[in-house]
Formats: sequence, C-alpha cells, structure tokens
Amino acid sequence: MQKIYVKPKDYWMNDPNGFIYYKGMYHLFYQCFPYGPRWGRMHWGHVVSKDLVNWEEQGIALFPSKTDDRSGCFSGSAIEEDGKMQLYYTGVNYLTENPEDINLCVDEHFVSAQLMITSEDGIHFDNIKDKKTVIPVIHDADIGDARHTRDPKVWKDGDRWYMVLGSTINDKQGKLLFFTSTDGEEWKFENSVTRENFGWMWECPDYFEVDNSQVVIFSPMQLFKDGKAEDAQTVCMQVTFDKETCDMKLPEKYQFLDYGTDLYAPQSTLDESGRRILTAWLRMPEPVDGKWQGMMCIPRVVEVQKDHIYFRVHPNVQAVYTKEISEPSEADESGYRLRFSLEDGDKVNVGGYVISREGNKICTDRSALFEKFPNHRVKFETPELKDGFEIEAYVNPNQISVFVNNGEAVITNAVYDLGKEIETDVKMRIETLEK
Repeated sequence: MQKIYVKPKDYWMNDPNGFIYYKGMYHLFYQCFPYGPRWGRMHWGHVVSKDLVNWEEQGIALFPSKTDDRSGCFSGSAIEEDGKMQLYYTGVNYLTENPEDINLCVDEHFVSAQLMITSEDGIHFDNIKDKKTVIPVIHDADIGDARHTRDPKVWKDGDRWYMVLGSTINDKQGKLLFFTSTDGEEWKFENSVTRENFGWMWECPDYFEVDNSQVVIFSPMQLFKDGKAEDAQTVCMQVTFDKETCDMKLPEKYQFLDYGTDLYAPQSTLDESGRRILTAWLRMPEPVDGKWQGMMCIPRVVEVQKDHIYFRVHPNVQAVYTKEISEPSEADESGYRLRFSLEDGDKVNVGGYVISREGNKICTDRSALFEKFPNHRVKFETPELKDGFEIEAYVNPNQISVFVNNGEAVITNAVYDLGKEIETDVKMRIETLEK
C-alpha cells in the first residue's frame, strides 16, 4: 500500500494512463518498463484507491501481444460504457529493432496505431482475446503521421464519442487530431489544430470543460530551447471548441501546468464528487538507490476563475495531514506539509531546497541537491502573482510541490538526498499523516 505518492517498486514509470473513477474505486494506470529502472518496451501498470490517498498495486494490466502493439502499449485513456471499462491506447510496432537491445528502435523506424481493450471489472484484462485496433496506422500525411500519432484521450458527449490524438507535421510542427464515433469502435477523422513555433510534436492531449470554460492541455516537445534536459513541457489554455465540427481555436495566452518543469504528460478525470482532477508524471534524472525511477504527483483539482486555470491540492489529500509535528524527522515516511506566508526577501530552506519570495514571485532553488545533474534546471519561479503569497508545500524524500495561493501557481520538483532540517525565520506549521 502506498500513501499519496504513486511510484514503482523496482522499475521505470512514466505517463499516467486510464485515470478513471469506476465502480467506487479510482483506477490509475501508468506507462512502465517492469524489468528495470530504464525506459523500454512499454506496459501498463495499475494501482487502485478508494480515496486518492491509499493506493494498492494491481500488477501489469496491459502488455505487448499483437502486431500493432508488439513494441509497446503506449499512453491512452479510460472510459466507462455499459458498466464495462474500455481502455484506448497507442500500440507501437518497431519495424527495425536494435539487435543489441530489442526494447529500442533503430532510426525511428516504427509505426503507431490506436487500439482498445474492454474489461468487465476494470481489474482483469485479456491481452490476447480482447484487444482491437480501432485506428490503423495513418498513412495519409494530410491527416497525421504514421510514426508520431499517439496518446488517445476519449470522452463522450451525449451519444457522440470523441478522441483527441497528438501528432506532428513532418517532424517540424505539432498538431492535435480529432476523431468522432457513434459506437467507440469505428472512428472518423474530423479536424485538426496546429500552431507554428510551438514544439515539433504535441503529446498527451486532454480536453475537458470546467467552470463553463473549455480547456485543452498538451505537451509540446522541444518547447524550451535553452539546451537543458526536459525541453518538452506541458501547457494548458482556455480554447473554443465546436462540438459539431471539432474545430478548435487556440488563444495566444497559455499557462504552464507546473512551473517546476519536471511534471509531464498529465491526465484528468472526474472524481466521485464531479470535480475535474488530474495527476502527472514527475520526471527524474536517475533511479533512486538504483532501484526505481519516476513517480506521480499529488492529485490536483482543476478550476477556472477570473480567466485563470488553478491547480489545487485535492481535498482528500489535504485532509490527511492532521498531525502537527515540530521537525521533519517526526514525519510519516510519505512526508509532511509546510504552511506559511512569505514577505518579500523571505527564505525557507527545506533540507537544501530553498523556497523564497522575490517581489511578486515565488522562487525555488534545488542547486544544493542537483550538483551531479549539470544539464538540469535548478532555479524556478512563478509568474507575477495576484492572490498573495500563501504557501502550502508538500515534501516527500524525492518530490516537493509548492502550491501558491491555493493553486494560482505550482512548482513541483524532483529532489535527491533531501536533508531533514528546516532553516528559516518564517513562522510555519509542519504537519504529517497519522501513522
């Protein structure tokens, strides 16, 4: 049983997949290579929870078993239909494998198709009998790319099914593809949207409506051009989407999902109360203790207020930090929460991770914890803040999330070798979970 933070025991983890509240349980699937802490032939791992706090491992749900997914079951989503769980995902087929490591492809010589699999209970998946290819490899370049078309997010509106996919135009310009269906199995291409100079490939798209706003989230690759690691980043924006024609108009204005630049490939769903919630993958530069790499962030609630998208800590998570402690060494193994406010110039050093206020921005600095990763960013800052300078920081040995003004902006970072002392003159509360 894991608390708050979902992470692998002894292997690689990346994108969250198939996030859904189904038959009284939260199901979270995720990309993984179950044979070691490195990227490889993708499988879907699976955890479940009643409350988004306590997570129970369910083992491997999807594994390569068809020609269309023989080289990996890549990212996708879940939907409930007639009491059954349907998973949609991208199957990848390496046309030329690396002879020294068949988990890798040579010269990007691969193709991608979109598949589905149905489960009666959301726990058992017959990878041999129940998979079906629903969108074959796209060979029409006017629609999408045969290789880089992936990550189906599926939803229903009335009797109509929708799917959005990430793709590229000639490996130079990202685009989103929209398909519709009347039954979830036969799909028709409807429309696309793109933008110049905004990444060469758009991964892991997600579309939803919240607070009378239409929101799209996606992850452009090579959005950052500073030469540092993790040039692919996740953005969100309020859009106009015509449900009849699938015409989407993107505004100039956008926000980052998270200003720590480590989170990627988020996926959203509705919780048991109807809130729009999401989680995302925390990218990590090396395995922890040589055993595991990658973890999920704290589930957050998405809200739109005053033309701004907020990402707030889910109330179920907030509610379990009930035990006040005097120092981090007294905390539960899952970590602790700090609550404080900052005046201009104030600093809080959390075991080598520094949170500070500079003017109307909150800044973080992990330099002391990332000396062995010179190609990674170490200093981060929010945009100019409007709601104040109230901090709620969730601290785990390998992940720190700094929520500012109840989600006006968030900075989440991977950390290593975090110390157990807090140095500051700022007044604060330290709280952890009851053991």
